[in-house]
Amino acid sequence: MKTFYDVQQLLKKYGIIIYVGDRLGDIKLMEIEIRELYKLQLIDSDVFTTAILVLRQEMRNCKKL
Repeated sequence: MKTFYDVQQLLKKYGIIIYVGDRLGDIKLMEIEIRELYKLQLIDSDVFTTAILVLRQEMRNCKKL
């Protein structure tokens, strides 16, 4: 998992599709959902860590614009 799209596909695998119309809002909500999947032990720590890092990088990129 290397891109924002990969994180979206991971969430989609669990039936979670996020679109609120605001990119930063999408990222924050995706982070909440990833944390919830990890807490429920549906994803392992490697996937969790990678997904969070990808989302944080995407958030930094959005704030630059």
